[in-house]
Parts: sequence; C-alpha cells; structure tokens
Amino acid sequence: MTVSDAPPAGAAPPRFRPVYAWYVVAVLGLANCVSFIDRLILSLLVQPIKADLGISDTAFSLLAGAAFAIFYCVVGLLIARWADRYSRKWIVTTGIVLWCLMTSLAGTARSFAQLFLYRIGVGVGEATLSPSAYSLLAGYFPPQRLALAVGVFSAGVTAGTGLAYLLGGSAIGWVTAPPPSPRSRS
Repeated sequence: MTVSDAPPAGAAPPRFRPVYAWYVVAVLGLANCVSFIDRLILSLLVQPIKADLGISDTAFSLLAGAAFAIFYCVVGLLIARWADRYSRKWIVTTGIVLWCLMTSLAGTARSFAQLFLYRIGVGVGEATLSPSAYSLLAGYFPPQRLALAVGVFSAGVTAGTGLAYLLGGSAIGWVTAPPPSPRSRS
C-alpha cells in the first residue's frame, strides 16, 4: 500500500502494516517539524527585515501574522476538502514544495509587497499538511492505535519550534559575527 492509496479516513485499514505506517508518521512528523521551522524563522529576523525593507512594526506584524495566518486558515479548509477527494500524498508533496520555494524566495524579497506575497505562499503551502496528514494517519492506523500516531506527528510542532529558535539563532549569529582578526588566526 502506498501513501496515495491509503484507505479513506474512517475506514479500517485492510491490513495494518506497522513498519510502513510508522514510516508514514516519521515522514509526516518531519514535514511538520520543517513547517514550523519555516514558519518561525522570520520572527528571529525582525530588526534586520524592518531595517532592510524600511517597514514599521505594524507592517512586520502583517508579514509575520496576517499574511501567513489568514491564508493558512482559509486555504486549509479548501485543502481539507481536497484531501477527502484527491491523493493526499500529492497534496502534501505539492504543499512542501510550495512552502519551501516560498521560504527560499522570501530571502530575495526587496519590498514589503514581495515578502507579503511570499509569506502568503508559505501559508498556503503549509496549509496542505495538517488536513492531509490526519486523514492519511487515520487510513494507516486502526482506531485503537491512532492516538499515538497523531501524537508523534503533532510532536513535530514542538520540535520544529525549538529547532527554529536554536538553529536559526545559531545561523544568524554565525552570519552576523564579525570576521576573526588576523591575530586570532595564528
């Protein structure tokens, strides 16, 4: 059984295959972790982004909040409907490609409008994950084993949050650190 032909949510899996089912949980949990890293990394760059784009605190709050959240919520409902009808594997795959592309493009933004559009793209891409993942997990696990699978998938949120701040802060510190003096090299 592949991810795309998992039984519909609510239907009992024809044959529970624990190793493959946990593989699906691991892949989806990793995607959940990465989505939170992508989502939160912007919050570490408040001052540099404000200075680079010449924007106010209010404009930054629109980038960090509204641009992402409104589209994440609204499009998430549409995508949940699609997850009931179409290949959840391809919905998730398309979403991951979209949010990673939009996160990468955000680094090239030269205006508030560009960054706002890229943040919308991140929100739309990430909106594909949760509805499709919960549906997939319900198709791979019998009801009596589903709660743990959902819990492991959901742990990606906490892991992604922690890693965003830990790795993001380290990366920003490394990039912004002054070069070593010639005396310290010897």
